[in-house]
Amino acid sequence: MTPRDSLARLERDLVACRACPRLVAWREEVGRRRKRAFRDCEYWSRPVPSLGGGDARLLILGLAPGAHGANRTGRPFTGDGAGPFLYQALHRAGFSNRPESVARGDGLELRDARIANAVRCVPPGNQPTREEIDRCQPLLERELRLLPDVRVVLCLGGLAWNAALRLFAAGGVPIPRPRPKFGHAAEFLPGEDAPAMLASFHPSQLNTHTGRLTRPMFDRVLRRARALLER
Repeated sequence: MTPRDSLARLERDLVACRACPRLVAWREEVGRRRKRAFRDCEYWSRPVPSLGGGDARLLILGLAPGAHGANRTGRPFTGDGAGPFLYQALHRAGFSNRPESVARGDGLELRDARIANAVRCVPPGNQPTREEIDRCQPLLERELRLLPDVRVVLCLGGLAWNAALRLFAAGGVPIPRPRPKFGHAAEFLPGEDAPAMLASFHPSQLNTHTGRLTRPMFDRVLRRARALLER
């Protein structure tokens, strides 16, 4: 990071990234083939920037963009099956001004929160490789350095949890052994000088439609995040 670094510069660098040939090929192929329901849409088909202000205290970390959601709309959790569940919950908790996210420019704004992904390009089968996760990690490290007010990192899914642990370690936070394990409502509280880590099952339709993640379960995690922000 240089003294002249900024979130705007980070976003420009991120959107221009072509570091992972497999992901570049797939994101562009998805945009060409398109889903029938979106055949008239122009897909974003680039790395997806984070959403939210630079003064956010809550950082929500997902895995990667959805093929016909964020890869189409250019905004995290927008236009895919997980989006309605997530944004309705954020609205109930006071972290969003609207309960739905349809497209960039729809008026949705996050309040005291920011959403990022561990991997910024849609991966085939929603499964990035470890090498692809590692290539994206420096962008995430750079982003966190530009977010000095973050006090809680909420990880959506096990891969996001592991990415956050690597992020903390890169920032000099001691990670205990054994490493903190992922699980719904899991916590890692490293101390006053580092953000708290919270975990939730990912709000994918697979999890929400089967009852593995319910509205009350996710609301409780967001209430815990709010309590940690106010401590």
